[in-house]
Amino acid sequence: MSLKGKRVLLGVTASIAAYKSAFLIRLLVKAGAEVQVVMTTSAFDFITPLTLATLSKRPVLSKFQKDETGTWNNHVDLGLWADLMLVAPLSANTLSKFAHGSCDNLLTAVYLSARCPVMLAPAMDLDMYQHPAVQNSLAKMKAFGHIVLDAETGELASGLSGQGRMMEPEHILQAVSDYFSKSKDFAGKKVLITMGPTQEAIDPVRFISNHSSGKMGMAIVKAFLARGAEVYAVSGPTKLTFPKEVNTTQVKSAQEMFEACQTIHAQMDICVFAAAVADYKPAEVAPQKIKKSSSKLELTLTKNVDIALTLGKAKSAHQIHVGFALETENESRFAKQKLTKKNFDLIVLNSLRDEGAGFQIDTNKVSIIHASGLSSESELLPKSQIAELILDEIKNVPVWI
Repeated sequence: MSLKGKRVLLGVTASIAAYKSAFLIRLLVKAGAEVQVVMTTSAFDFITPLTLATLSKRPVLSKFQKDETGTWNNHVDLGLWADLMLVAPLSANTLSKFAHGSCDNLLTAVYLSARCPVMLAPAMDLDMYQHPAVQNSLAKMKAFGHIVLDAETGELASGLSGQGRMMEPEHILQAVSDYFSKSKDFAGKKVLITMGPTQEAIDPVRFISNHSSGKMGMAIVKAFLARGAEVYAVSGPTKLTFPKEVNTTQVKSAQEMFEACQTIHAQMDICVFAAAVADYKPAEVAPQKIKKSSSKLELTLTKNVDIALTLGKAKSAHQIHVGFALETENESRFAKQKLTKKNFDLIVLNSLRDEGAGFQIDTNKVSIIHASGLSSESELLPKSQIAELILDEIKNVPVWI
Protein backbone atom coordinates (compact mmCIF):
# COMPACT_ATOMS: atom_id res chain seq x y z
CA MET A 1 0.00 0.00 0.00
CA SER A 2 1.22 3.52 -0.75
CA LEU A 3 0.57 6.70 1.16
CA LYS A 4 3.09 8.68 -0.85
CA GLY A 5 2.52 12.41 -0.53
CA LYS A 6 -0.12 12.06 2.21
CA ARG A 7 0.32 14.25 5.27
CA VAL A 8 -0.67 12.65 8.56
CA LEU A 9 -0.86 14.65 11.77
CA LEU A 10 -0.44 12.06 14.53
CA GLY A 11 -1.70 12.95 18.00
CA VAL A 12 -0.28 10.92 20.88
CA THR A 13 -1.90 11.10 24.32
CA ALA A 14 -1.20 9.68 27.78
CA SER A 15 -1.86 5.96 27.50
CA ILE A 16 0.25 2.87 28.01
CA ALA A 17 -0.54 2.18 24.34
CA ALA A 18 1.64 5.16 23.41
CA TYR A 19 4.53 2.75 22.87
CA LYS A 20 2.63 1.44 19.84
CA SER A 21 2.82 4.91 18.28
CA ALA A 22 6.47 4.22 17.48
CA PHE A 23 5.49 1.17 15.41
CA LEU A 24 2.64 3.09 13.79
CA ILE A 25 4.93 5.96 12.76
CA ARG A 26 7.39 3.52 11.23
CA LEU A 27 4.60 1.88 9.21
CA LEU A 28 3.20 5.22 8.02
CA VAL A 29 6.62 6.54 6.99
CA LYS A 30 7.48 3.26 5.26
CA ALA A 31 4.22 3.58 3.28
CA GLY A 32 5.34 7.03 2.09
CA ALA A 33 3.39 9.33 4.42
CA GLU A 34 4.76 12.52 5.94
CA VAL A 35 4.12 12.31 9.67
CA GLN A 36 4.03 15.21 12.12
CA VAL A 37 3.65 14.17 15.75
CA VAL A 38 1.84 16.33 18.31
CA MET A 39 2.00 14.98 21.87
CA THR A 40 0.34 15.96 25.10
CA THR A 41 2.95 16.59 27.77
CA SER A 42 1.40 13.80 29.87
CA ALA A 43 2.28 11.36 27.09
CA PHE A 44 5.98 11.99 27.84
CA ASP A 45 5.55 9.64 30.82
CA PHE A 46 4.90 6.76 28.42
CA ILE A 47 7.23 7.40 25.47
CA THR A 48 9.88 10.02 24.78
CA PRO A 49 9.55 12.74 22.13
CA LEU A 50 13.08 11.82 20.98
CA THR A 51 11.92 8.33 19.96
CA LEU A 52 8.97 9.63 17.94
CA ALA A 53 10.95 12.50 16.43
CA THR A 54 13.63 10.08 15.25
CA LEU A 55 11.09 7.79 13.61
CA SER A 56 9.02 10.57 12.04
CA LYS A 57 12.11 12.57 10.99
CA ARG A 58 10.42 15.72 12.33
CA PRO A 59 10.57 17.48 15.69
CA VAL A 60 7.75 16.47 17.99
CA LEU A 61 5.45 19.36 18.96
CA SER A 62 3.84 19.63 22.38
CA LYS A 63 3.71 23.30 23.39
CA PHE A 64 2.45 26.50 21.81
CA GLN A 65 5.71 28.39 22.39
CA LYS A 66 8.90 27.09 20.74
CA ASP A 67 11.38 29.29 22.60
CA GLU A 68 11.71 32.43 24.69
CA THR A 69 11.66 34.72 21.63
CA GLY A 70 7.92 34.22 21.20
CA THR A 71 8.18 31.90 18.18
CA TRP A 72 5.22 29.55 18.36
CA ASN A 73 3.74 26.37 16.90
CA ASN A 74 0.78 27.58 14.88
CA HIS A 75 -2.11 25.19 15.53
CA VAL A 76 -4.09 26.64 12.62
CA ASP A 77 -1.27 26.01 10.13
CA LEU A 78 -0.90 22.47 11.44
CA GLY A 79 -4.60 21.81 10.93
CA LEU A 80 -4.40 23.14 7.37
CA TRP A 81 -1.21 21.17 6.57
CA ALA A 82 -2.66 17.73 7.26
CA ASP A 83 -4.62 15.46 4.91
CA LEU A 84 -5.66 13.42 7.96
CA MET A 85 -5.50 13.98 11.71
CA LEU A 86 -4.99 10.64 13.45
CA VAL A 87 -5.00 10.41 17.25
CA ALA A 88 -3.55 7.10 18.42
CA PRO A 89 -3.75 6.39 21.25
CA LEU A 90 -6.69 8.54 22.30
CA SER A 91 -7.07 8.63 26.08
CA ALA A 92 -10.38 9.07 27.91
CA ASN A 93 -9.19 12.49 29.08
CA THR A 94 -8.43 13.85 25.61
CA LEU A 95 -11.56 12.21 24.21
CA SER A 96 -13.65 14.14 26.72
CA LYS A 97 -11.90 17.39 25.80
CA PHE A 98 -12.56 16.80 22.10
CA ALA A 99 -16.21 15.98 22.74
CA HIS A 100 -16.81 19.12 24.80
CA GLY A 101 -14.64 21.60 22.91
CA SER A 102 -12.11 22.06 25.72
CA CYS A 103 -8.80 23.56 24.64
CA ASP A 104 -5.93 23.55 27.14
CA ASN A 105 -2.98 22.24 25.11
CA LEU A 106 -1.55 22.24 21.60
CA LEU A 107 -3.20 18.98 20.55
CA THR A 108 -6.73 20.08 21.50
CA ALA A 109 -6.14 23.43 19.76
CA VAL A 110 -5.00 21.63 16.60
CA TYR A 111 -8.06 19.38 16.78
CA LEU A 112 -10.47 22.31 17.04
CA SER A 113 -8.72 24.04 14.12
CA ALA A 114 -8.36 21.03 11.81
CA ARG A 115 -10.25 21.15 8.54
CA CYS A 116 -9.09 17.72 7.48
CA PRO A 117 -10.82 14.43 8.35
CA VAL A 118 -10.18 13.13 11.87
CA MET A 119 -9.52 9.48 12.74
CA LEU A 120 -9.46 8.34 16.37
CA ALA A 121 -8.08 5.18 17.98
CA PRO A 122 -9.23 5.07 21.64
CA ALA A 123 -7.25 3.10 24.21
CA MET A 124 -8.19 2.56 27.83
CA ASP A 125 -9.12 -0.11 30.34
CA LEU A 126 -12.22 -2.25 29.93
CA ASP A 127 -14.48 -0.52 32.45
CA MET A 128 -13.35 2.94 31.35
CA TYR A 129 -14.12 2.10 27.72
CA GLN A 130 -17.56 0.79 28.60
CA HIS A 131 -18.47 3.69 30.88
CA PRO A 132 -21.53 5.62 29.60
CA ALA A 133 -19.60 8.91 29.69
CA VAL A 134 -16.90 7.51 27.39
CA GLN A 135 -19.43 5.86 25.08
CA ASN A 136 -21.37 9.13 24.92
CA SER A 137 -18.18 10.99 23.95
CA LEU A 138 -17.40 8.40 21.26
CA ALA A 139 -20.94 8.78 19.92
CA LYS A 140 -20.37 12.53 19.73
CA MET A 141 -17.17 11.97 17.76
CA LYS A 142 -19.09 9.86 15.26
CA ALA A 143 -21.86 12.44 15.09
CA PHE A 144 -19.20 15.06 14.30
CA GLY A 145 -18.32 12.95 11.26
CA HIS A 146 -15.04 11.59 12.64
CA ILE A 147 -13.79 8.08 11.94
CA VAL A 148 -13.63 6.11 15.20
CA LEU A 149 -11.52 2.95 15.13
CA ASP A 150 -13.16 0.73 17.69
CA ALA A 151 -10.88 -0.57 20.42
CA GLU A 152 -9.83 -4.18 20.02
CA THR A 153 -10.38 -7.00 22.49
CA GLY A 154 -7.55 -8.67 24.35
CA GLU A 155 -5.36 -8.54 27.43
CA LEU A 156 -5.21 -5.07 29.01
CA ALA A 157 -2.53 -3.36 31.10
CA SER A 158 -4.66 -3.81 34.23
CA GLY A 159 -4.57 -7.57 33.83
CA LEU A 160 -8.20 -7.70 32.76
CA SER A 161 -9.21 -9.02 29.36
CA GLY A 162 -11.78 -7.33 27.17
CA GLN A 163 -12.38 -4.45 24.77
CA GLY A 164 -10.17 -1.42 25.27
CA ARG A 165 -6.87 -2.15 23.51
CA MET A 166 -5.86 0.41 20.92
CA MET A 167 -6.27 -1.01 17.45
CA GLU A 168 -2.99 -2.62 16.40
CA PRO A 169 -0.70 -0.40 14.28
CA GLU A 170 -1.02 -2.72 11.26
CA HIS A 171 -4.81 -2.45 11.44
CA ILE A 172 -4.65 1.35 11.82
CA LEU A 173 -2.38 1.54 8.78
CA GLN A 174 -4.95 -0.47 6.82
CA ALA A 175 -7.74 1.88 7.96
CA VAL A 176 -5.70 4.90 6.87
CA SER A 177 -4.93 3.26 3.53
CA ASP A 178 -8.59 2.31 3.02
CA TYR A 179 -9.63 5.87 3.79
CA PHE A 180 -7.30 7.39 1.23
CA SER A 181 -7.97 4.73 -1.41
CA LYS A 182 -11.70 5.32 -1.34
CA SER A 183 -11.61 9.01 -0.57
CA LYS A 184 -11.54 9.98 -4.24
CA ASP A 185 -13.62 7.18 -5.74
CA PHE A 186 -16.20 9.68 -7.03
CA ALA A 187 -13.59 11.92 -8.67
CA GLY A 188 -14.78 13.16 -12.05
CA LYS A 189 -18.45 12.62 -11.19
CA LYS A 190 -20.97 15.45 -11.14
CA VAL A 191 -23.54 14.97 -8.39
CA LEU A 192 -26.82 16.81 -7.82
CA ILE A 193 -28.29 16.68 -4.30
CA THR A 194 -31.63 18.18 -3.34
CA MET A 195 -32.08 18.76 0.38
CA GLY A 196 -34.08 20.51 3.07
CA PRO A 197 -37.76 21.44 3.03
CA THR A 198 -39.67 23.60 0.60
CA GLN A 199 -41.91 26.48 1.61
CA GLU A 200 -45.17 27.06 -0.27
CA ALA A 201 -46.48 30.59 0.25
CA ILE A 202 -50.00 31.23 1.57
CA ASP A 203 -49.54 34.99 1.75
CA PRO A 204 -46.48 37.28 2.15
CA VAL A 205 -45.86 36.10 5.73
CA ARG A 206 -47.14 32.51 5.93
CA PHE A 207 -46.26 29.27 4.20
CA ILE A 208 -46.80 25.49 4.21
CA SER A 209 -43.70 23.46 5.00
CA ASN A 210 -42.41 20.45 6.97
CA HIS A 211 -39.89 19.56 9.67
CA SER A 212 -36.92 18.76 7.45
CA SER A 213 -33.64 20.25 8.69
CA GLY A 214 -31.50 19.26 5.71
CA LYS A 215 -29.05 17.39 7.96
CA MET A 216 -29.21 14.14 5.99
CA GLY A 217 -28.76 15.99 2.73
CA MET A 218 -25.79 17.92 4.12
CA ALA A 219 -24.16 14.69 5.28
CA ILE A 220 -24.47 13.36 1.73
CA VAL A 221 -23.08 16.59 0.31
CA LYS A 222 -20.01 16.37 2.55
CA ALA A 223 -19.51 12.66 1.84
CA PHE A 224 -19.52 13.17 -1.93
CA LEU A 225 -17.25 16.19 -1.59
CA ALA A 226 -14.75 14.27 0.54
CA ARG A 227 -14.71 11.44 -1.99
CA GLY A 228 -13.84 13.68 -4.91
CA ALA A 229 -17.16 14.50 -6.58
CA GLU A 230 -18.12 17.84 -8.08
CA VAL A 231 -21.16 18.62 -5.96
CA TYR A 232 -24.22 20.70 -6.86
CA ALA A 233 -26.67 21.27 -3.99
CA VAL A 234 -30.18 22.65 -4.47
CA SER A 235 -31.44 23.43 -1.01
CA GLY A 236 -34.65 24.61 0.53
CA PRO A 237 -34.46 26.91 3.57
CA THR A 238 -32.13 25.50 6.26
CA LYS A 239 -29.80 26.84 8.94
CA LEU A 240 -26.86 24.86 7.59
CA THR A 241 -23.62 26.30 6.21
CA PHE A 242 -22.37 24.84 2.94
CA PRO A 243 -18.71 24.09 2.23
CA LYS A 244 -17.33 26.71 -0.14
CA GLU A 245 -16.44 24.02 -2.70
CA VAL A 246 -20.12 23.16 -3.25
CA ASN A 247 -22.08 24.73 -6.09
CA THR A 248 -25.09 25.82 -4.03
CA THR A 249 -28.47 27.08 -5.18
CA GLN A 250 -30.84 28.26 -2.46
CA VAL A 251 -34.57 28.02 -3.22
CA LYS A 252 -37.85 28.20 -1.33
CA SER A 253 -40.68 26.59 -3.29
CA ALA A 254 -40.97 23.24 -5.02
CA GLN A 255 -41.28 25.00 -8.37
CA GLU A 256 -38.05 26.91 -7.76
CA MET A 257 -36.32 23.67 -6.78
CA PHE A 258 -37.58 21.94 -9.90
CA GLU A 259 -36.41 24.72 -12.19
CA ALA A 260 -32.95 24.77 -10.57
CA CYS A 261 -32.63 20.99 -10.92
CA GLN A 262 -33.99 20.85 -14.45
CA THR A 263 -31.39 23.38 -15.60
CA ILE A 264 -28.44 21.16 -14.67
CA HIS A 265 -29.93 17.65 -14.61
CA ALA A 266 -28.63 16.55 -18.01
CA GLN A 267 -25.05 17.33 -16.97
CA MET A 268 -25.18 15.16 -13.83
CA ASP A 269 -23.87 11.64 -13.38
CA ILE A 270 -25.67 11.05 -10.07
CA CYS A 271 -28.80 12.70 -8.66
CA VAL A 272 -29.80 12.25 -5.02
CA PHE A 273 -33.31 13.47 -4.24
CA ALA A 274 -33.06 13.95 -0.47
CA ALA A 275 -35.27 17.07 -0.19
CA ALA A 276 -38.60 16.90 1.62
CA VAL A 277 -40.58 18.57 -1.15
CA ALA A 278 -44.13 19.70 -0.38
CA ASP A 279 -46.64 17.63 -2.35
CA TYR A 280 -49.16 20.47 -2.47
CA LYS A 281 -49.20 24.26 -2.58
CA PRO A 282 -51.96 26.85 -2.21
CA ALA A 283 -53.82 27.31 -5.49
CA GLU A 284 -53.67 31.06 -4.97
CA VAL A 285 -51.23 33.18 -2.97
CA ALA A 286 -52.87 36.14 -1.24
CA PRO A 287 -51.11 39.39 -2.24
CA GLN A 288 -51.52 40.79 1.29
CA LYS A 289 -51.43 39.23 4.75
CA ILE A 290 -54.68 37.33 5.40
CA LYS A 291 -56.51 38.87 8.37
CA LYS A 292 -58.42 36.94 10.98
CA SER A 293 -62.05 37.41 10.02
CA SER A 294 -63.76 34.18 11.09
CA SER A 295 -63.21 30.99 13.06
CA LYS A 296 -62.28 29.10 9.88
CA LEU A 297 -59.85 29.59 7.03
CA GLU A 298 -60.17 27.29 4.06
CA LEU A 299 -57.31 26.84 1.62
CA THR A 300 -57.53 25.18 -1.77
CA LEU A 301 -54.38 23.22 -2.52
CA THR A 302 -53.05 22.06 -5.84
CA LYS A 303 -50.37 19.48 -6.64
CA ASN A 304 -46.75 20.55 -6.92
CA VAL A 305 -44.54 19.29 -9.70
CA ASP A 306 -43.01 15.92 -8.74
CA ILE A 307 -39.34 16.69 -9.25
CA ALA A 308 -37.98 13.16 -9.00
CA LEU A 309 -40.74 11.71 -11.18
CA THR A 310 -40.35 14.32 -13.90
CA LEU A 311 -36.55 14.12 -14.02
CA GLY A 312 -36.76 10.33 -13.76
CA LYS A 313 -38.55 10.27 -17.10
CA ALA A 314 -35.67 12.26 -18.59
CA LYS A 315 -32.94 10.09 -17.03
CA SER A 316 -30.32 8.91 -19.49
CA ALA A 317 -28.66 5.50 -19.53
CA HIS A 318 -25.50 6.66 -17.76
CA GLN A 319 -27.26 8.47 -14.92
CA ILE A 320 -27.96 7.14 -11.43
CA HIS A 321 -30.99 8.42 -9.50
CA VAL A 322 -31.32 7.91 -5.75
CA GLY A 323 -34.58 8.58 -3.94
CA PHE A 324 -35.71 8.87 -0.33
CA ALA A 325 -38.87 7.61 1.32
CA LEU A 326 -40.07 8.56 4.78
CA GLU A 327 -43.02 6.40 5.74
CA THR A 328 -45.15 5.73 8.82
CA GLU A 329 -46.88 2.51 7.68
CA ASN A 330 -46.38 -0.25 5.08
CA GLU A 331 -42.91 1.22 4.70
CA SER A 332 -41.29 -1.36 2.43
CA ARG A 333 -44.29 -1.65 0.06
CA PHE A 334 -44.64 2.10 -0.41
CA ALA A 335 -40.89 2.54 -0.89
CA LYS A 336 -40.73 -0.14 -3.57
CA GLN A 337 -43.70 1.44 -5.37
CA LYS A 338 -41.91 4.79 -5.36
CA LEU A 339 -38.70 3.13 -6.53
CA THR A 340 -40.42 1.79 -9.65
CA LYS A 341 -42.69 4.76 -10.34
CA LYS A 342 -39.92 7.35 -10.22
CA ASN A 343 -37.29 5.31 -12.08
CA PHE A 344 -34.87 5.27 -9.15
CA ASP A 345 -31.84 2.98 -9.16
CA LEU A 346 -32.08 2.74 -5.38
CA ILE A 347 -34.20 4.22 -2.64
CA VAL A 348 -33.34 5.03 0.97
CA LEU A 349 -36.19 4.22 3.34
CA ASN A 350 -36.53 5.49 6.88
CA SER A 351 -39.47 5.31 9.22
CA LEU A 352 -40.71 7.80 11.78
CA ARG A 353 -41.52 4.78 13.92
CA ASP A 354 -37.80 4.09 14.49
CA GLU A 355 -36.59 5.88 17.60
CA GLY A 356 -33.64 8.14 16.81
CA ALA A 357 -34.46 8.40 13.08
CA GLY A 358 -36.17 11.16 11.15
CA PHE A 359 -36.20 14.95 11.16
CA GLN A 360 -34.04 17.44 13.07
CA ILE A 361 -31.68 14.90 14.69
CA ASP A 362 -28.13 13.72 13.95
CA THR A 363 -28.83 10.00 13.66
CA ASN A 364 -30.78 7.82 11.27
CA LYS A 365 -31.67 4.21 10.61
CA VAL A 366 -32.37 3.22 7.02
CA SER A 367 -33.08 0.44 4.58
CA ILE A 368 -31.48 0.80 1.16
CA ILE A 369 -33.41 -0.94 -1.62
CA HIS A 370 -32.05 -1.35 -5.15
CA ALA A 371 -34.11 -1.66 -8.32
CA SER A 372 -32.29 -4.98 -8.85
CA GLY A 373 -33.86 -6.30 -5.63
CA LEU A 374 -30.68 -6.03 -3.57
CA SER A 375 -31.35 -4.52 -0.14
CA SER A 376 -29.56 -3.79 3.10
CA GLU A 377 -30.41 -2.35 6.51
CA SER A 378 -28.35 -0.15 8.77
CA GLU A 379 -28.19 0.15 12.53
CA LEU A 380 -29.00 3.50 14.16
CA LEU A 381 -25.96 5.55 13.12
CA PRO A 382 -24.84 9.17 12.80
CA LYS A 383 -26.11 10.63 9.54
CA SER A 384 -22.50 11.09 8.41
CA GLN A 385 -22.07 7.30 8.51
CA ILE A 386 -25.44 6.72 6.84
CA ALA A 387 -24.22 8.98 4.02
CA GLU A 388 -21.12 6.83 3.57
CA LEU A 389 -23.31 3.70 3.39
CA ILE A 390 -25.43 5.34 0.69
CA LEU A 391 -22.36 6.24 -1.37
CA ASP A 392 -21.04 2.70 -1.03
CA GLU A 393 -24.40 1.31 -2.21
CA ILE A 394 -24.40 3.65 -5.23
CA LYS A 395 -21.26 1.84 -6.36
CA ASN A 396 -23.32 -1.40 -6.45
CA VAL A 397 -25.70 0.00 -9.07
CA PRO A 398 -25.19 -1.85 -12.40
CA VAL A 399 -24.65 1.42 -14.28
CA TRP A 400 -21.67 2.17 -12.04
CA ILE A 401 -20.23 -1.34 -12.27
